[in-house]
Formats: sequence, C-alpha cells, structure tokens
Amino acid sequence: MGAARKFDQETRERAVRMYHDRLSEVGGAKLAARRHVGQMLDINPATLRNWIEKDTPAVSTASASSAEAPSAELRELRRENAELRRANEILKTASAFFAAAEIDRRLH
Repeated sequence: MGAARKFDQETRERAVRMYHDRLSEVGGAKLAARRHVGQMLDINPATLRNWIEKDTPAVSTASASSAEAPSAELRELRRENAELRRANEILKTASAFFAAAEIDRRLH
C-alpha cells in the first residue's frame, strides 16, 4: 500500500469540477466519471468520491423529487463551460511551459 498523498485545495476543486463537467457532458455512471477523472489526475476514485461528497451539499429527498430536469439550454451552457475550462487548463499549461523555456533561454 502506498503512502497517503496530500493534495492542495486547488487540485481538489479542479478534480471535483472536472467530475461534474464529465457527468454533464457524457452522462453515464458516476463511478465511470470518477474513474475517468481519477485516471487523468492520478487520484484514487474513492478519494475523489470523498471530495465530491464534501463539496456537494446534501439534498433532501422531497426537494430532489420536486426539482425539474435541466433544460436543453442549461445543458448546452454547461457543456460550453466545461469546454472553456478545458481550454483554460491547456492555456495555463502552455503558458507555464513557455515561461520556463524563456527563463531557461535567458540563463544560458
């Protein structure tokens, strides 16, 4: 058994956000979404489940049954939001890469 790893708050929030995005885009089983995100970020799906449970407020069964399904427009906006978040993550990574390359170039 490996040693327990500590994840910073930003990583936790990102993982939970990616999980919700995956569910809204693809749908399907919650476990499959946790496994997908866990594999992408190298996080155990059970750990991710704990973070999701802490992040998601408990909903009573009465209010859950009275809630309506999201409209097509809301689903489309969530899908677009998820796409923009992925693009933002890619841009952050690219920015860090080029910044490191520029620093390395200046040092040599």
